[in-house]
Amino acid sequence: MDGRVDPARIFRDARAYDPDVCCFQEVAAKFETLAGSAGEDQFEILGGLFRGFSVHAAVAVDVPDGRGGRRRFGNMILSRLPVRQVFRHSLPWPRDDSVPNMPRVALETVIEAPWGEDISVSTTHLEYYSRLQRTAQVDRLLELVAERQAHARAAPSSKYKSGPFEPLARPAHSILTGDFNMKPEDPLTGRLRETYADAWAAAHPGEAQPPTFGVFDSEFASAPYACDFVFASRSLAPRIAAVRVDVDNKSSDHQPVIVELR
Repeated sequence: MDGRVDPARIFRDARAYDPDVCCFQEVAAKFETLAGSAGEDQFEILGGLFRGFSVHAAVAVDVPDGRGGRRRFGNMILSRLPVRQVFRHSLPWPRDDSVPNMPRVALETVIEAPWGEDISVSTTHLEYYSRLQRTAQVDRLLELVAERQAHARAAPSSKYKSGPFEPLARPAHSILTGDFNMKPEDPLTGRLRETYADAWAAAHPGEAQPPTFGVFDSEFASAPYACDFVFASRSLAPRIAAVRVDVDNKSSDHQPVIVELR
């Protein structure tokens, strides 16, 4: 919040939570036009700093930089737990000329949890300006839940046993994180809660989640509110041990959300 982009500082602050898995949104490379940035490759820098973590990225915006390279903008997941599979889901981008907007993506990793089960962990960053696009993106995220569950129920094919056709398990257990650009009372947030357990609500029944946006910056929010959520499949709800929002952290215009599973 001092106006300087410093991936090393982001790394130090994130590592202070001693995470097994980190989900980042708004990671950029060669976008020197972004405020406070010199065009540094944040994917490369963060990936190099998180030693012992596997690094996975999904790029939503990929355009020429005018010098023979590419400008990229998207999400990252870093994990020190084993990652079995990675999926990159382009989210719907229906035309909406009424507001600024950009392509969006959901990054999904299949991670082996410490208790031995595989969990799908996804992170995303939904459209801020266009409700039309945000609605379509929520629809797609819910379609992906049904897709995962169908794969989880299916018996592996016996025809192909190797190469890209190798039948790998898709777990029914899932976690969905990110900046949803929706308030808790938004009907679209409610639609996600119809399928998922809200991790905050599971850990703090009857207590409103603290704000995650506009806490230290009022440029895009007239008052602070929560829009960064962690959702878990209902099968995982009993494993939610603790959830907190670090309301004092000034690393970003969004507050970190930390979830512990047992």
